[in-house]
Amino acid sequence: MIDTAAKSAFEALAGAACDPAAVEAAARRLKAAGSAPSFEDRADLAARLAHAGFFAPGAVAATYDAAARGWFGETVVGPVITLDDTAAPIGRDLWDAFWTLLSDLGAGSVGADVTPRTAALGGHLPEGFRPLAARAALSYPGVADAAAAGYPPKMTLEALARCPDGSLGHEFYRLIVDNGFDLEVLDREALGLAGLTPPLDYLNARILQCHDLWHIVGGYRTTGLHEVAISGFQLAQFGHNYSAMFLAVVAAGGMSRPPEAYGLILETILSAWVHGRRTPPMIGIAWEDVWDLPTAAIRTRFGIEAYVSPFPADLFEQLRAA
Repeated sequence: MIDTAAKSAFEALAGAACDPAAVEAAARRLKAAGSAPSFEDRADLAARLAHAGFFAPGAVAATYDAAARGWFGETVVGPVITLDDTAAPIGRDLWDAFWTLLSDLGAGSVGADVTPRTAALGGHLPEGFRPLAARAALSYPGVADAAAAGYPPKMTLEALARCPDGSLGHEFYRLIVDNGFDLEVLDREALGLAGLTPPLDYLNARILQCHDLWHIVGGYRTTGLHEVAISGFQLAQFGHNYSAMFLAVVAAGGMSRPPEAYGLILETILSAWVHGRRTPPMIGIAWEDVWDLPTAAIRTRFGIEAYVSPFPADLFEQLRAA
């Protein structure tokens, strides 16, 4: 349980200016602490991730690059993304929803609905946040050109079903059908994505289409741990704001969990962030044009290397079973 004083301190730090040196130092302290990180250091880093997720989307790259630098002890290799710490102060309603979600996560009462509940936090963001997020997204390589193609038409299972065995399209089809997934994860019309400020309209619709596809091509399993990991990857690829919010929730949730688990979460998030920064932009790939090719051939064509997971992908599932 996080007390009122700790919540107030967290909110104040989340609202403070981005300080990459402080982020790096916090990550370094957490790495050095091993299985016994202090609550203060966990809260410090989580609050700074919350700043990038809820206040200043232009601070995402600087924040996560600094965290990775502190954690791994080396500079992240990737395109230069300039820090823009312009912030849109958030209101009490978002913080109330944030702490309620964390409380429910801690109580184990949140399962698959963590996705819509995290997305719902976006409904509490101030009106000034959206243009900041749009401007931040355009600073990532490949975004402007991809969005220029226009709002993406829907994919169909019928088209995927026609793909030959051994192809990406067939693998994607089997992933969706065999697991009972929705092809585009969430209903884009219900979310009103077409009305978002460009390029957020394109980006949010396209990532709903491509999330499970990126699982395959990027080498991420559809497990609990790898859902955390792929959020780091998506965030690195184009500053995906939902992923920034989700990872802020995950990091903050670690404040009230056993401290020895925090390193596992950070290693997963930051290794996937580095993977995303090193991978050429995937948002603009016309996947529909390469459905018939094997996944390995597509990785070679676009210079994509599969994620190397630092832990068993199904670790969470193994622990629950035990």
